[in-house]
Amino acid sequence: MKWSIRKFKEGDLKPIKAITVEGFVGVSLDHSLEQKLGGNFAGHDWRWRKARHIDDDLETNPEGIFVAEEEDGAVLGYISATIDREAGKGRIPNLAVASKARSQGIGRALIEHVLDYFRSEKLEYAVIETMESNPIGQTLYPQTGFQEIARQVHYAQRL
Repeated sequence: MKWSIRKFKEGDLKPIKAITVEGFVGVSLDHSLEQKLGGNFAGHDWRWRKARHIDDDLETNPEGIFVAEEEDGAVLGYISATIDREAGKGRIPNLAVASKARSQGIGRALIEHVLDYFRSEKLEYAVIETMESNPIGQTLYPQTGFQEIARQVHYAQRL
């Protein structure tokens, strides 16, 4: 399978939301909240909440979303990036690869692409987060040069 990385286009929104939902089963805070606290919130399930993160990414930095696509234009994965120039920080809020395209180096290539983007923006460091339940992230991120800095525990209660 041949693929390349390009900037986000408006027509990518629906497929990257679908890839997000598929890719974050069991490894997103939204999914964990629903499992631990039971049911939907405000009439929406975890999939709806997680897919909305892409809307936030688009609003924050539309220039920082990159898509991996096949030669025929099919979206295989994506990565989003935000920039805090005052802090010199680049952040990767979301990264997902379609299940059919995993283990082909797409996630690694997307990370490297965003790191190059951060470097071109003259940022000083990059951050990415993962859940303890995400073995792919815990393996991939150190392989691409990230170091574990700290762990955070999330608490929630139903109101």
